[in-house]
Amino acid sequence: MRRFARLRLIFLLTALGLLALGAASRADAAIMVRIDRATQRMHVTVDGMPRYDWRVSTARRGYITPPGVYHPQMLARRWYSKKYYNSPMPHSIFFYGGFAIHGTYEISHLGGPASHGCVRLDPGNAALLYGLVEREGMGATTIVIH
Repeated sequence: MRRFARLRLIFLLTALGLLALGAASRADAAIMVRIDRATQRMHVTVDGMPRYDWRVSTARRGYITPPGVYHPQMLARRWYSKKYYNSPMPHSIFFYGGFAIHGTYEISHLGGPASHGCVRLDPGNAALLYGLVEREGMGATTIVIH
């Protein structure tokens, strides 16, 4: 009986060690999303290496895309704005209350301020970013808006 308890303890400690290793390697894949409101560009780096550089649309006059450093709070593959006419917000990455990075079908406005505060992306780019954040984890993702 004592031998069984010892084996079970060894198994448990080994499993916890493997989980810790998995968590550490996941955190190693750091995603940095930098949004420049002045240039209307998003720069995405993974583990310090540049990965993507995309045009975005942030808040138009009378609205604000809040500056700051954030981490994703919620992911939603399909989302519709309850506040703004049930507008589609595909591949939403919510980072501060109702503010999100998401796809838009109004791609002609990308590169200039056009939103009510969210960060809009081409739908294909939004899907790529969403997949990256989903795969690597919200805790490994930092969003910087300046």
